[in-house]
Amino acid sequence: MPDSSLGDCPICSGATHPLDRVDFNKSCEEARGKFLPPSGEQIQYVLCPECGFSFAPQLYRWSLDEFEQRIYNDDYVAIDPDYVETRPLANAKTLQGMFDGRALKLRHLDYGGGSGLLSDFMRDGGWQSESYDPFMDRHVELSSLGKFNLITAFEVFEHVPDPQQLVQDLVEHLDDDGIILFTTMTSDGNLAAGRKLDWWYASPRNGHISLYSAKSLWLLAAKRGLNFGSFSEGFHVYWKQIPAWATHVVREGCQATE
Repeated sequence: MPDSSLGDCPICSGATHPLDRVDFNKSCEEARGKFLPPSGEQIQYVLCPECGFSFAPQLYRWSLDEFEQRIYNDDYVAIDPDYVETRPLANAKTLQGMFDGRALKLRHLDYGGGSGLLSDFMRDGGWQSESYDPFMDRHVELSSLGKFNLITAFEVFEHVPDPQQLVQDLVEHLDDDGIILFTTMTSDGNLAAGRKLDWWYASPRNGHISLYSAKSLWLLAAKRGLNFGSFSEGFHVYWKQIPAWATHVVREGCQATE
């Protein structure tokens, strides 16, 4: 039976069901055989049977300061060593390979860009690239940045406690002739009621508090008149209309969801 104390699904407003509890120190590094000592604090994840979205209600109530103190602290590098340099440089090379100079005249925003290394790398290649991170750039008004043709959000969606606001922020800064490229692993086939939550991506110590099915990502898009497609289980795209400069990527590279 649904438990009203767990809250409705933030994606489709459906009733949620308890999924499983995991130790707070469960991290993505366990997939590499590295385990933190158990914290003794259990984190409840719930599941929406309507759209497949799963989240951790108690962490949704945390403030930015609490996230910074307990998750995005000096120890974070131990459970996500790739975020410092490996991932942003790899993502920058992916973008350069996808567009091969076609986007040099376009405005690019890397949302959730941390220290801004990806944008630094892109600017070195001639791109008009800016970085914005809700934690690193608290003094910056997002509304002051204007609109962008290309917005990227690499490994961001799973960290946010308000998916609706995240997508709304991205849409408000997306030019009509623009696309949003983002990465987050989809949970299809990995989560089910009555099944132990052992999926490596469900890791509270990494701040992975929002776990998306393909349907939930599509619903977030459809509510705002966006189209949704996936290149893989972890790489996705939103768009209003396919820009000429991105036709080869969107039309030929991804599987669209109707």
